[in-house]
Amino acid sequence: MDPETGTMENELTFTRFDQMSERFPNKTAVLYLGERYSYFWLQNMSERFAGALRNLDIKKGDRVMIYTANSIQFVIAFLGIQRIGAVIVPVSPIYTSYELDYMVKDSGAETIICQDTNFCYVQEIFSSTGLKRAIVTNLVDLLPFWKRYLGILFDKIPHGKVNWNDQIYSFKALLKHPPLKTKVEIDPWNDLSYILYTGGTTGFPKGVPGNHIGMISYVNDVTEDVAGDHLKEGGDVYIAINPLFHIMALGLLMSLGLNKGNTTLLMPMPQIDAILETIQRYRSRWFLGVPALYRMILENDRLDQYDLSSLRYCYCGGDVLPIEVFNRWKKRFGIPIYQVYGSTEAGHVTYSRIEENPKPTTLGLPLKSRECIVVEPETLKPVPVGEIGELLVTSPYTIKEYWNKPEETKRSYVEINGKIYYRMSDFVLKDKEGELVYVERSADIIKHKGYRVSASEIETVLQDHPTVIGACAVGVPDERVGERVKAIVVLKEDARGVGGTELIKWCRGRLASYKIPSYIEFRDMLPKSKVGKLLRREIRNEEHRRITKEKVG
Repeated sequence: MDPETGTMENELTFTRFDQMSERFPNKTAVLYLGERYSYFWLQNMSERFAGALRNLDIKKGDRVMIYTANSIQFVIAFLGIQRIGAVIVPVSPIYTSYELDYMVKDSGAETIICQDTNFCYVQEIFSSTGLKRAIVTNLVDLLPFWKRYLGILFDKIPHGKVNWNDQIYSFKALLKHPPLKTKVEIDPWNDLSYILYTGGTTGFPKGVPGNHIGMISYVNDVTEDVAGDHLKEGGDVYIAINPLFHIMALGLLMSLGLNKGNTTLLMPMPQIDAILETIQRYRSRWFLGVPALYRMILENDRLDQYDLSSLRYCYCGGDVLPIEVFNRWKKRFGIPIYQVYGSTEAGHVTYSRIEENPKPTTLGLPLKSRECIVVEPETLKPVPVGEIGELLVTSPYTIKEYWNKPEETKRSYVEINGKIYYRMSDFVLKDKEGELVYVERSADIIKHKGYRVSASEIETVLQDHPTVIGACAVGVPDERVGERVKAIVVLKEDARGVGGTELIKWCRGRLASYKIPSYIEFRDMLPKSKVGKLLRREIRNEEHRRITKEKVG
């Protein structure tokens, strides 16, 4: 916050990081694949990358897509793009060219940063989109030579083929550019910081624009009010496992790590033994995971071989935490799992408070910068404390619209008493202490391994198949991954020889792996309302009843 006014009006996403770099230049900012990168080095590299981007004629407001896994390059790119006032568009590195093509066109990105291993997908869409340049890296490019040599020698480093030309640039080579000289004036309120993509209700992902002040608002809440004195400035360690293209992980990287002069242990992929070894070796105290990750740790056969006694503050988000996992974790390690809840549109919304013993069924208390109300979904009138309703969230700092999606905006944002609220599509109740208790989500959203999967996106892809005339996707409860995707499909009368295997293969070529149906069932018709609307919730309830019956039987 501004020391004179007590506000954060002049803060940018990298303001506090720069302050920490001045205070702790030699301290490790990020530890990645066993290599330490100091605050001084990271600040310098981000300024060099910013200078290189400006030299490529990338200007304030331009969109730059980041299509990489967690890596030191991702962090450099994030900070460098922000410094020139450009807009980051981070997307999953496992997206196919089908998904990538849409998001490049929709966001208007002319630059993409990718790995050599997924460059083939970028190459497929280069001529059909507005891309002008690609910046390519391998995940080990910034490791010392001897580590890269050993990785190649023992065939541990995946590589992809890159067809270099005057539109394709090396990430590593760009870091040799002189640092950005001219400071770019950025308005924290009106200039975009990012566009993140989330599932759409009409079959296409929605771009969610965010300004600098919107991110800073919840980052500051987490740093100052949630973590508070429990977080040791310049002396703490946080392990970052969740993908940084997700708002939960990106926010905590800044909150617990870079904005407090602390060390972030950045994991490129969630391999359980590597995670446990990293926690043990570097004594991480702060941890974030999805329920499936907590379950996998508890069920790891080698868990007893690791010393995880350094862990103190473990947070869970992305999906409902099963009470059984909550209880097993507390019994095994003697510490609770705290909750974090939010969305791409609203940012971080609620957290369990460290001072309180967390209840396993609650989402925690709203952050200071977020206002939450629970309403009857049809009338939008508030429901009494203790009654179930739809959760609506607002904040004076966030942007209340989707990118180029006016109809989706009307569907998801509502005005109540002069304030614009986002409809979370989750049903909750508020208890007497003001904590939110999760009840269920909209049938439009499937939670698989912590990802929010849009049912309509899967349905649209299936209905693009020439033999399919109707499709419905629902989540089937699964204790290991939250929900598995099941698709109910109606084929044309003259369809011959089309089975589930072919349709799953069709999806695999058009959807990221976590969106692909695990099961496909064929029916003669789908349940519809009187006005022809697909009754997805009816099918979802059928699946729940079937599973309950099987368990009882």
